[in-house]
Order: sequence, then C-alpha cells, then structure tokens
Amino acid sequence: MLVIRRDLVDAMVAHARRDHPDEACGQIAGPEGSDRPERFVPMLNAERSPTFYRFDSAEQLKVHREMERADEVPVVVYHSHTATEPYPSRTDISYAQEPDAHYVLIGTSDPEEHELRSYRIVDGVVAEEPVQVVESYMFAHTGLDDTPDGS
Repeated sequence: MLVIRRDLVDAMVAHARRDHPDEACGQIAGPEGSDRPERFVPMLNAERSPTFYRFDSAEQLKVHREMERADEVPVVVYHSHTATEPYPSRTDISYAQEPDAHYVLIGTSDPEEHELRSYRIVDGVVAEEPVQVVESYMFAHTGLDDTPDGS
C-alpha cells in the first residue's frame, strides 16, 4: 500500500495538469528504508510527448546524486497518461528499474477529474496497490479517535 500525503498528491496532479497534453513525470524522494515519500521532485519529460515520457538524463543524474547525499531513495516514480487509462504501458514496464518504488500514474484525460493509481513493478510483473491519502504521516496508521484533537 502506498501511504502518501495529500499535498504530494496535489503537487503531482498540478504538475500533470500543467504539462497536459504532454505527459508529466517526476519522483518523490524519501528517507532510505522508510517507504515514506517526502520530497517532491518534478522533472522534465525529455520527449515532450503526449504518449511517452523519458527523464532527461542529465537532470536524472543530478536528482539521484542529490538523493544519495541526503540518504534518500526514489519512493515514488510518477508520470501522467493524458489520453489513456492510468495503467503502465509495455514501455513503462520495460523502463521500471526501481523494484522498491511505487509507480504512480495520473490520468488526466478528463479535464475536471483525475484518476491516480499506484503499482509495484518488479521483473516485468505489475501489481496494483491501494493508495491511502493522508494529511500527515504522524497519524497515518491510527484512527481519528487517536489524534490529539479528535478530528
């Protein structure tokens, strides 16, 4: 299951809407070993295409070096599908190189609504996973009755 803060979801959706009709792409970094996305990193789609994305290689190298220095890993790798269902394409599957990452796809074909899905992609096998959007990670695994103000 992907547990992710609402502000990060909003940032991915805003990026996808801004780059529409081209696919948007990026990553969300988090502390190594935490599986917790924290730092939003929008990236350039080097292909500038409505049907394909590819990270700019120089930008990708820079982003990964920044993550290494900060003891972070790419917890989420995201991109948008602008005209098709948010399900990984054969190309998406073949490019998935982070076995521990959540691959998030945002569908933006409807101008009013978006669809967000998350997948694990390991050795070419795709498994959709549930997504829990939270306001804060502090109480993400507790019920509302457990929060200090009860809201």
